[in-house]
Amino acid sequence: MQLSHLLLAVLWLAAAAVLLPAGGVRQPSSNCQRKCGEVDIPYPFGIGPDDCALSGFILRCNNTAEGGRLMKPFVSFKPYINHVDVLSISLLQGQARMDSHISSTCYDTISHEMDDSDSWRLNFTNTPYRFSDTSNRFTVIGCQTLAYIQDNNNNRKYMSGCVAMCQESDLTTVPNGSCSGIGCCQTAIPKGMQYYEVTFDMSFNTSQIYNFSACSYAVLTDSSDFRFQMRYATSNDFSPTNNGRLPLSVDWAIGNETCELARKKLDTYACASKNSKCVDSSNGPGYICNCPEGYDGNPYLQDPAQGCIDIDECKDPNKYPCHGTCRNKEGGFDCFCPPGTRGNATMGPCIKMMTKQVRIAIGICATVFFVLIILLGLQWIKHKKRIIRQDLISKRDAYFRQHGGQLLVDMMKIENNIKFKLYCLEEIELATNNFDDKEIIGQGGQGTVYRGYDLDNNLVAIKKCKRIDENRMTEFGQELLILSRVTHKNIVKLLGCSLHFEAPVLVYEFVPNKTLHYLIHVHDQPSMRTLEIRLKIAAESAEALAYLHTHNHPIFHGDVKSANILLAHDLSAKVSDFGCSLIRSDEENLHGVKGTMGYLDPEYLLNFNLTDKSDVYSFGVVLLELVTRRRALSKDKESLVSVFKDAVKEGKLVELVDPEIADHDNMEVICKVAELANQCLAITGASRPIMRHVAEKLRRLVRPIMLHGTEELNNVGSQFPVQAWSSTNAAYDYTGEQTSDYYSQKKKAAMSVEFAR
Repeated sequence: MQLSHLLLAVLWLAAAAVLLPAGGVRQPSSNCQRKCGEVDIPYPFGIGPDDCALSGFILRCNNTAEGGRLMKPFVSFKPYINHVDVLSISLLQGQARMDSHISSTCYDTISHEMDDSDSWRLNFTNTPYRFSDTSNRFTVIGCQTLAYIQDNNNNRKYMSGCVAMCQESDLTTVPNGSCSGIGCCQTAIPKGMQYYEVTFDMSFNTSQIYNFSACSYAVLTDSSDFRFQMRYATSNDFSPTNNGRLPLSVDWAIGNETCELARKKLDTYACASKNSKCVDSSNGPGYICNCPEGYDGNPYLQDPAQGCIDIDECKDPNKYPCHGTCRNKEGGFDCFCPPGTRGNATMGPCIKMMTKQVRIAIGICATVFFVLIILLGLQWIKHKKRIIRQDLISKRDAYFRQHGGQLLVDMMKIENNIKFKLYCLEEIELATNNFDDKEIIGQGGQGTVYRGYDLDNNLVAIKKCKRIDENRMTEFGQELLILSRVTHKNIVKLLGCSLHFEAPVLVYEFVPNKTLHYLIHVHDQPSMRTLEIRLKIAAESAEALAYLHTHNHPIFHGDVKSANILLAHDLSAKVSDFGCSLIRSDEENLHGVKGTMGYLDPEYLLNFNLTDKSDVYSFGVVLLELVTRRRALSKDKESLVSVFKDAVKEGKLVELVDPEIADHDNMEVICKVAELANQCLAITGASRPIMRHVAEKLRRLVRPIMLHGTEELNNVGSQFPVQAWSSTNAAYDYTGEQTSDYYSQKKKAAMSVEFAR
């Protein structure tokens, strides 16, 4: 009796040694079914008894009925889990491909409602499976469709939707393969999803378009297997064409622990093969096992004949090419050239080695040849550089003559006291770092402004003008001499120029404190925008423009706007961006005028005749900006001038005033400024005041505020009564200005009417 017990114990231990190796997870039986139809079923997956697979990886194969009775021979056998067909299993990627049902809803012409009975949900909760967030996309198809994807109703942590719309005109214009919202929409899913269901928004129905698009579809599918066809959205054959299903990628993992923790539990650690390696799952907890490079097989099996087995790369030269001698080794192979040859045998054929004498002779010849090539190359480079330098010098001299440079030099010799410098090409390129985009501080219709340092290390602003009329280039030097005489504390000083470029380059003093446009519309400190500061800047700007208009050689700015009024350290105004505008180009004369939308004089738009009254009109717009803190042209292309004139007609001027300055003490001054702006914005230039009178009125308005009183205001006069303050705040349009070089003849009439309203 004791002997029989001993034999039974020995047999039990032998069986345990096969099924449960020391320090590892239980191994499957060799009798387990490893193929179902055309699909291989590698361990840890299995079909049949529980010992054929790890927990959670048992699949069913439809080659038998529920009672065990064999099905008919013509049935196509497939593995499945949770009634979902499994198409393939990848141990390396830790991924399985399964069938995903296509949900649909169609318009019923009898009930006149949408039929949403064909919906789908898939539950992998408490299983090793998660829907791949990298491969899958929630895909919605239709011409008037909104579909949702969400997790379990009892624990809803995720919900997303996708809208697909199209019109009948899109049927011929939208290319196949484009899933960007027209007829087709795709959205990603989060990591770790184990449950999803699809629903449709019934308020999106096809009752109006069922004649060309009656049905809507939604499916979670692998995006690499899906290519949208426009006919899917305009017919009912999307689901039948694909047999109601599309492939779905499902990630799987062993357990809920990382590799570091799993290795410590030898009784449950699934990477049983001697050469296997553990990889943490990228989609939720758990891990998968892989064979390292140089090995192939099943890393979950301990059997040396089935686990990670060394690959003999030398037997597969197509996959592992070797052009010399191949020698297999554990986890790889060596490939080397045989004796008497040299080279990289893995990259190409081995070459027979030459004798020492041949190598020396070839080396001497090659050295001599390369020395000759280098000498010839150096001579060629010197020759090319000489040609390029000569060409550059000739071009530079030609530009200098074309721009009237010689005339400018002669005139400067006559006027010895003139403080104006002619810069050479190298000085400008050095100062701007060869016109590096990083040094750009401003761009406009007349040119680009760069920051730079001159040879005396003074910070300057360098403006590269756009091309000018070749017929008037010779006059440019004379015009620059006129500008060099412009000396006013509120005008940016022109220090010099360079005429050696294709278009002239002007050098101005550098003004550090940004622009009036920035102060009004961008700066976040209201204390920097008091009424006193605003009127002071306006008065100084008007005085600068009046100085230009009354100069010995009158200068019309042509582009007066808040962005062209710079601010110094003490917030004093510096009018800028004139100089390049003095010479108008052929293109300007043919196609229209320069300027900025919202500031353009309507009279100038009609006759293209720039006058001092054109600057007065533009300055009137700047006054409105200062009072209202609105932009000259809103995001909806509505001009501030038209809003202002409508408010004057309706008696609602006070509602436009900036709340930062709209208090009872300021309203009388503000109304006088608004009246002055209204005079500047007169339709005809003859009805507008000259800039000198505008400057005088502004200076008289500034004086009593600076003296903290308003008793002097009665001397200024006003036609706008100070009304009671309204609680309605002005709606500010924080949009950028749209500056244009030219306005076409075709658009000028419409623009002039709009800006003159």
